[in-house]
Amino acid sequence: QVQLVESGGGLVQAGGSLRLSCAASASFSIYAMGWFRQAPGKEREFVAGISWTGVDTDYTDSVKGRFTISRDNAKNTVYLQMNSLKPEDTAVYYCARGVGVRPTRDAYDYWGQGTQVTVSS
Repeated sequence: QVQLVESGGGLVQAGGSLRLSCAASASFSIYAMGWFRQAPGKEREFVAGISWTGVDTDYTDSVKGRFTISRDNAKNTVYLQMNSLKPEDTAVYYCARGVGVRPTRDAYDYWGQGTQVTVSS
């Protein structure tokens, strides 16, 4: 059983930054990882993904140029650096372990419990 624990969420003003972390309990380094988010009343959506090597990344269009996904396999941790935050980025952010860098939920098998990000205007 793999456990994923997100941290780093919080309340920030528009234009600010946050860095999310996701620590995995095991079986991390050979898997792709992804970040998703879910706003109230909306579907959970793909935000960013990274291959197990860290070479390949993908982002949803709305965060390109503002968010950066990275990983440290020695620490079993994946990060999401979020800059120039906007109120529409407000959501619960989830990390997940995946079989590839794919923007669909069915490509990910283990999920964290989520961390709340709130961006005030």
